[in-house]
Amino acid sequence: MHAAGRRTLARTAAVARHPYWQRPDPDWLIRRWPDLTASLAATFFFWLSLTPSLVPRPWYYQGLIGGITAAIGYGLGALVSWLFRLLSPWEPGERTRARCWLAYFVALPFAVALMLSRSADMQRELRRLQELPPTLTWHSLMIALIALVVLALLLLVARAIRLGTRFLTRLLGRFVPWPVAVALGLAVSTTVVVIGTRDVVWDQGVLGIASRIAAAKDRSTDEGVMRPYSPTLSGSPDSLIAWDDLGNKGRTFTGTALSAGDISDFTGADALDPIRVYVGRKAYDDFADGAQLAVQELERTGAFDRSVLAVTGTTGTGWVNPTTVEALEYMYGGDTAVVTMQYSYLPSWASFMVDRDEAGLATEALFDAVHARWEQEPEEDRPELLVFGESLAVSAVEAAFDDLDDLLERTDGALLIGPPDFSPIHSELVERRDPGSPVWRPQYDDGRHVRFGQFPDRDLALPEGEPWLEPRVVYLQNASDPVVWWSPDLLFQRPDWLNEPLGPDVTSAIDWFPFVSFWQTTVDMAVSYGAPAPHGHRYGSNPVWAWAAITRPDGWTEDDSRRLGELLELRHPPTHGWAG
Repeated sequence: MHAAGRRTLARTAAVARHPYWQRPDPDWLIRRWPDLTASLAATFFFWLSLTPSLVPRPWYYQGLIGGITAAIGYGLGALVSWLFRLLSPWEPGERTRARCWLAYFVALPFAVALMLSRSADMQRELRRLQELPPTLTWHSLMIALIALVVLALLLLVARAIRLGTRFLTRLLGRFVPWPVAVALGLAVSTTVVVIGTRDVVWDQGVLGIASRIAAAKDRSTDEGVMRPYSPTLSGSPDSLIAWDDLGNKGRTFTGTALSAGDISDFTGADALDPIRVYVGRKAYDDFADGAQLAVQELERTGAFDRSVLAVTGTTGTGWVNPTTVEALEYMYGGDTAVVTMQYSYLPSWASFMVDRDEAGLATEALFDAVHARWEQEPEEDRPELLVFGESLAVSAVEAAFDDLDDLLERTDGALLIGPPDFSPIHSELVERRDPGSPVWRPQYDDGRHVRFGQFPDRDLALPEGEPWLEPRVVYLQNASDPVVWWSPDLLFQRPDWLNEPLGPDVTSAIDWFPFVSFWQTTVDMAVSYGAPAPHGHRYGSNPVWAWAAITRPDGWTEDDSRRLGELLELRHPPTHGWAG
């Protein structure tokens, strides 16, 4: 034992004198020991990733964000270290390096433990603001391990690319001058990485798999969804659109429609079967054909004789929020018609990447066709013409109009929920908001036609004392909705929604950091349905209050809105996952 103890002490002393590995020769391609500056930067970026963002996130997502941001920090630190060595002849001595590494190794476990503990406290505060239970599953060890694995994998990929480039450059150097070999090596390596990442990893890998899964889902029918037999619904035996051509979301849209009896049970009065027209992607060749088919289906069902005719866009999968549709149908006793056209079956994130313009083109074709047919009706007999959409469908609806004035001129009202940052009209309104109003609750033109709300029963009354003229446009946007605030600009630019005053459900511990905030908000979108309404990307029964403000039917009261909101919360309880 005495001899073994001496050997242990000797090895410990040796490690203390030289706690890092240094390549014997600068020509070695592999530098096995990490760079200290890069390691410090990686640790700092990992700490930044632990700061809260817009919505509470699970521990496994935190580990993922931590690994990605640590890799970014490592890369930046390595760049700084390389530039310093390139420009400065000075190098720290062996003893200085040893002491720095020892200090890093000793401080790292305590620093990480403190960071994770502090991050758990900040997550609990965020959960309190968003009406979630304060209990939190925060596996600190697993967060650190996941982050370390992700960091190691990304560094291995980066080093493999570096080694491949070096090997290629040396090979080319046998045949061409060295500067030419370097330039060619970098060009070839960059091309291979870009094309490989885009065409193989992304297009054939991620998007290809997502497309096959989405296509299979689109061919399926959800449990409990039955083909309707009411002539007022697409996919019925009387319909011009076959049940099989509706797609998964279209079959759910018409196969779970309210009946006149359902509505009468709530209102206590006679009701009509609502009209729901859905043109699935398989039912038409191009958008113009699909729009004309929608108009023919509206004519078949008698939609232009109803009190309200609403045009909506869909998310990528073809989803339409049933709460928004049913709120309008209950309010008007079923005397409504809602029409939409599916443009894709991909999930919204994939649709955004590959056919983002398709959503706007499809919705523009649909609205223009419906509006042209609506104008043929006698002016005094026309139904109210409304538009609405949620999430990606907001940008699709807005793309159908030149600007706000065009929207107000050609519709009788609009309800737009959770608008993405790239929605054209919304972006312009926020940019030109009245001075002094925060970006998360902007006021535009003193609320003359457009108002924004997270708590619509009180937000839509603002600004106090100012008239709200018709037609009315309502934007429902939660201050904590990452879908509303996500933008590539987050990589390098501090957003306005982090300026004081912060939104009512945004923690004061939030801050902006280059690269880090972008990845945090990106991951936030994946978990934005985890908080109850009205937080994150969940809006619950708030469309009831919005519709009541836009187009309140005669005799409708605030008590009716409250009762209907409670009913819709029961009919459509919160579920986790991304709807569109």
